[in-house]
Amino acid sequence: MKFKTERIKKEFAGQEIITTDDLYRFYQSEEPEIKRSTVNWRIYALVRKGILQRIGKGKFIIGKSVYYLPEISNKELKINRVLKKEFPFIKYCIWNSSRLSEFLHHQLSFRFVVVEVEKDVLDSAFYLLKQHFYSTFRKPDREILEEFIITRQNSIVVKHLVSEAPIQNIKNVPTSSLEKLLVDLYCDKQLFYFLQGSELINIYKNAFDRYTINKSKLLRYADRRQKKAEIDQFLNDLFRR
Repeated sequence: MKFKTERIKKEFAGQEIITTDDLYRFYQSEEPEIKRSTVNWRIYALVRKGILQRIGKGKFIIGKSVYYLPEISNKELKINRVLKKEFPFIKYCIWNSSRLSEFLHHQLSFRFVVVEVEKDVLDSAFYLLKQHFYSTFRKPDREILEEFIITRQNSIVVKHLVSEAPIQNIKNVPTSSLEKLLVDLYCDKQLFYFLQGSELINIYKNAFDRYTINKSKLLRYADRRQKKAEIDQFLNDLFRR
């Protein structure tokens, strides 16, 4: 099979995104009669070999995928057990602010767990967690958030889960994908007021440098949060820096 691996690497070196059409034209230049189906099969094989990395529908970059698989803390496991026992059929998402550390220049001196649940059970989930974990808040204001920082409380913030949010399961705990995390940091400016401006830029840059990020998935979720155009422009500006 004529994959032309080395020529692909050379041809598209430095190109930010490679599309299926780019690869079709590349192969067609030497094999004018080549079929789309043949090119699609070759692309599939190149992704399996780690030559190409799929970052969205019909979009690739050179290199092997590096997936974001954060550690799940003991507190997240405990929260998961409580929610699963009381609400076995609802959708929810649990993640710990400590996982932001690898993307930050200035480390957080405090931690909190974000628990997102379906809007219909938001109140019930909040009171349930409040019974099990004293430092549990819903829509904390700036004063409470600043108290987190001062007292370094290991608190829980309960908020509603946006429908169709991209979630992944690790150790049977539904937790945030990196695409979701990046969008939430951009959108929830009150909760993450201390991670705006240059720090948010650092987080995005480090995330894209270290992991394979599905931009299409990220923008679909941004659209669910009605911030697609803003975040798309933010990303375009980021990669021009």
